[in-house]
Amino acid sequence: MVLPNQLTVLRIILTPVFLFLFLTGQPVLIQISYVVFLIAAITDWYDGWLARKFNYITEWGKFMDPLADKILTSAAFFGFVIVGILPLWMVLLIIIRDLLITFLRIYAEYRKVLFTTTRTAQLKTFLQLFFLYYLLLIYTLNTIEKLHESYKYLFAILMNPVGIYFSMLIITLFTVITGLTYIYSNRFIIKQLVRGET
Repeated sequence: MVLPNQLTVLRIILTPVFLFLFLTGQPVLIQISYVVFLIAAITDWYDGWLARKFNYITEWGKFMDPLADKILTSAAFFGFVIVGILPLWMVLLIIIRDLLITFLRIYAEYRKVLFTTTRTAQLKTFLQLFFLYYLLLIYTLNTIEKLHESYKYLFAILMNPVGIYFSMLIITLFTVITGLTYIYSNRFIIKQLVRGET
């Protein structure tokens, strides 16, 4: 259990803590949940840096690190579903797609087979995270009473339901399309894995 793996475990532990605080509806606890999320996100960057710099790369880490990332981001997306900001069907499509591809990649790495990663898949990840961090930041700032009262109209624009819906719709469609493209691009490798070939 090297340090990067310990940080991965910490990220998994922090996920339900974040979600619980986020869903309390209490401004102070929501603000704390944002800090918890940032700490969890930082562990993602830091454990990857440590693993590469000191060669702390284990089979367990290869499996759990990407899975821990998906658990954290999925929890945040579900949190916004529960508070009524994001549609459930969009979030489910994103999570199912991401988990499917993540497990495929993990299994491929276990079988010593490399999948082809496209730039569109990387762009998908960037768009998802950018949108998620945007929602978390604006939602959290809106719970600060002084900011809410002073910039009420600005928050109404930034959290406009129509704008959020269509932004999420674009990200969802792009996520699904990149998932299908990813599977098609690696279809021969997937067939080999299904047949037990390497």
